Amino acid sequence: MCGILFTNNINYSKEKFIAALELMNHRGPDATGHLQINNFQFGHKRLKILDIDNRSNQPFYSKNHKFVIIFNGEIYNYAELAKLHNIEMNTNCDTELVVELFSILGPKCIELFEGMFAFIIFDLSSHNFFIGRDHLGVKPLYIYTLNDEITISSEIASILQLTNSTTIDQIGLRQYLKLRTFFNNRTIYKDISFFPAGTYYYNGQFHKYWSLVGNPTSNEPNDEEIKSLVTESVKKRLVSDVAVGSFLSGGIDSSIIAALSNKPDTWTIGFNESNEFSYAKLVSDKINSNHHETLINKDEFSEIAKFMIKKRKEPLSVPNEVLLYKMSIDVKTKNTVILSGEGADELFFGYDRIFSWAHNCKNFKIEEFAKLYSYGNNSDIEIVENALEPFLYLKKPIEIVAHFFQIAHLHGLLRRVDNSTMLNSVEARVPFVDNINLVEKMINQSYDYKTKNGVIKSPLKRIFSDILPDEIINRKKIGFPVPLNLIYNINDIKTNPMDIWFDFNLKNLFGNDFNINDIKI
Repeated sequence: MCGILFTNNINYSKEKFIAALELMNHRGPDATGHLQINNFQFGHKRLKILDIDNRSNQPFYSKNHKFVIIFNGEIYNYAELAKLHNIEMNTNCDTELVVELFSILGPKCIELFEGMFAFIIFDLSSHNFFIGRDHLGVKPLYIYTLNDEITISSEIASILQLTNSTTIDQIGLRQYLKLRTFFNNRTIYKDISFFPAGTYYYNGQFHKYWSLVGNPTSNEPNDEEIKSLVTESVKKRLVSDVAVGSFLSGGIDSSIIAALSNKPDTWTIGFNESNEFSYAKLVSDKINSNHHETLINKDEFSEIAKFMIKKRKEPLSVPNEVLLYKMSIDVKTKNTVILSGEGADELFFGYDRIFSWAHNCKNFKIEEFAKLYSYGNNSDIEIVENALEPFLYLKKPIEIVAHFFQIAHLHGLLRRVDNSTMLNSVEARVPFVDNINLVEKMINQSYDYKTKNGVIKSPLKRIFSDILPDEIINRKKIGFPVPLNLIYNINDIKTNPMDIWFDFNLKNLFGNDFNINDIKI
C-alpha cells in the first residue's frame, strides 16, 4: 500500500511537487521516491508490505528500461502470473510483475490482475502513459484535468496543493447532503474526480476493461463452492512480509474473516455507552485470538473528526470513519496489514430493509427508494435519481438495487476504510470485495437463495456455522454504532443527527461561514 502522485504539468516545480507528495507521507512513511522526465513528474510514498528490501522502492524501472511504474496496492496472483508468463523476478514484489507483464502484453495485462491496485506506467521513449485502477475501486485514485494537463493522486489534498482547484461541485455537494457520499466519480470539488473503477487510460482515451454484468441462472451454487471462494479469498490476502491482523466487530462478516485468517491479533472499538465488545469477545474466545478493545469518548470523537477533515481536505462520509481511524492507531502497534469485512452485505443482501422492499415491489420508484436509503432531511429526489442513473436500465427493482449497492454504495465504504486506516500507515484488505470470481458468482444469485427461509445472509451463516459461536450466527445485524445523539446532546426527536454531522464536516472543511441552508436545490 502506498501513495502515488503524477503530473504532466511543466509549470510545477520539483519543490512544489515534492511538497504535495509529502502530504501523503502517512500512506508510505518507509520510502520516498521522485522522478522527473522533461515535464513529467512521478512521486511515490512506500509502505513496505511485500519484499521490504529497498530494491523494490519506486519509481521502479522495467528490466529493459523502456518503462517506469508507480504503483499502489496488492496483486495477489503475481507469483502465478510470473510463472505463467516466464517472467524471472529480481524481487519478491508485485510491482515488478505489473511493469514486466505490461511490457509483454500491453494494456491487456490489467485483465489478469487479481487484487486492489492503482498505478501509472510510463513509456520512456514515446512518453505515452498507462493508468489503471482495480475492478471495484478498492484503491483510491483521483484525477484533475485541465486542457492538456493530467494530474493524478491517491489523495485529494496533494492535487489541491498543486492546482489550488477549490471550486465546489454543486452536484457533488448535493449528493453528500442527501446520500452522505459521492457518486458517478464526483467529489466535493468541481475539477477533481475519481478515476473510474474497472477502467484504464491509454493513448489519450479511457477504456472500460470490466463491468458488473448479471447473467442470471437457475442453478444455485452449492455451499462448498461458496465456502471455497470465500476461504481462498481470505487465504490469498494473508500474503505479506509484515504482521497481519483482523478487525472483529462480532458481526458475521468480520467474524468469518478473523476465523479463517487464523492470525493472532483481532481488534474492535466502541464507546462505553455503545459497543459490541461482548460479541467480539465470543468470537475471539472461540478462535483463540489475542483480542484488543479500543475505547473512544465523545470529546475524542469530535477532535479526531476535525483532524481527519482538515488532513484529507474532504468531508467524512459516515461517523464511524472516526472509529476506524482511532482503532487503527492501536492496530499499527502490532499490525501493518488488517483484514476488514466490507462487501459482504452487498454480496449477500445484508441490508434487509432495502433488499426485501426491492424484491417485493413490482415497479421501481425512486421516491420510495430515497425514503429507505437517504440520510439527509432535504427532499432532493433529483440527486437520488442522478446517483441511480447508471443502473436504471436494469429491468427488475432487485437488480437495480443489487447493482447499485455492489458498485456505487460499496465505493463509499471502500473510501471509508482506506482513508481511515492509511492515515495510520495501515493497509486494509477486503476479501469480500476484490475477489471478482466471488462477486460475479453472487450477483447472479436470487434473493431467495441469499435470504433462504427468511434468514438474512443465510449462505454465510449456514456455510460457516461450524467455526463461529451460535450467538454470532443468530444475532441481528446492527451496523457500526456511533451514538451521535449523545455526542451532539440531541434530545429533540425531530432533529436528524446526520444533518448536524454534515454541517460539522462542511464547516470544518470550508469555514464557519459555510451554511448548508444556502444550498439551492
